[in-house]
Amino acid sequence: MREIIITDNEKGQRLDKLLLKYMNTAPKSFIYKMLRKKNIKLNGKRAEGGEMLKAGDIIALFLSEDTIMSFTEKREVKPTPRNFDVIYEDKNILLCSKPSGVIVHSDSSGSRYTLNDSILYYLYGNNEYDPNGTFVPSVCNRLDYNTSGIITAGKNLAAVQELNRGFRERLIDKRYITIVKGVVKEGGVIEGLYSKGDDNIASLSDKRGEGVYVLTKYRPIADNGKYTLMEIKLETGKSHQIRVSLQHIGAPVIGDTKYGDKNTNRYFREKYGLSHQFLHSYKIVFHIGGEALAYLDNKEFLCPPPHKYCLMIRDLFDIDW
Repeated sequence: MREIIITDNEKGQRLDKLLLKYMNTAPKSFIYKMLRKKNIKLNGKRAEGGEMLKAGDIIALFLSEDTIMSFTEKREVKPTPRNFDVIYEDKNILLCSKPSGVIVHSDSSGSRYTLNDSILYYLYGNNEYDPNGTFVPSVCNRLDYNTSGIITAGKNLAAVQELNRGFRERLIDKRYITIVKGVVKEGGVIEGLYSKGDDNIASLSDKRGEGVYVLTKYRPIADNGKYTLMEIKLETGKSHQIRVSLQHIGAPVIGDTKYGDKNTNRYFREKYGLSHQFLHSYKIVFHIGGEALAYLDNKEFLCPPPHKYCLMIRDLFDIDW
């Protein structure tokens, strides 16, 4: 018999979810069969699997060690070079600065060094992540491969749940800076129906039809008669949303090879060495409330743009960022 004592890091999740993490190769059918046969109990009583766990709860596994081990695959932390800077960190969350050219999660391209892997290895080195426990720290927002800026990660289950709720309910204010072709004198709102084709190219439509509603707010910071430095606030979060929305109003992001202007891109590539979209997530403000992250309420965190971007802003708009 083996006992699992629930700590603050495991509380707040269903019993069956935890069991599937603990015996991470066991099929669901096995877990539910053991629950029905009373081979798994919660606080000495029969359990069904849907119970929400609290700190101090005791799960008893009336299973042989061989059985438990046969359904447990040992996790390993992949040694990964650190590819981010820390903006803010405490016992619950990590805010880091993602450079352009770094992917957040692994995908079909088989990228070797993802931001998620780098964060896990960093937390493992700080003794804040046990790869053989039931919880894996998690990145809670995404940025496109060539978009730089703030990424949030939760170090424990309660923090991950609160961050995910905050992004889902739009309680976390995300701001970006970008430079677009053309002069934009007034702020506004871009909304419409968003869709993406098999070619990974998104589009925005004002007409009724298929698609997901998206909303993007923008305001100009400065212009030089040819280009405009802008601040963007995302009210929804879809891949490529900012880029396709700005293209939709005739103000494409400079350097954007998917939605931008080819001649403009060529100019910025030759003059500044810009080979991708100029888009940076520079500010995040929390309005979450709740219990786990209440101390962050109304706190603002800034992420300085890359040095190359700062030089471009100074050269084009005579602004020191």
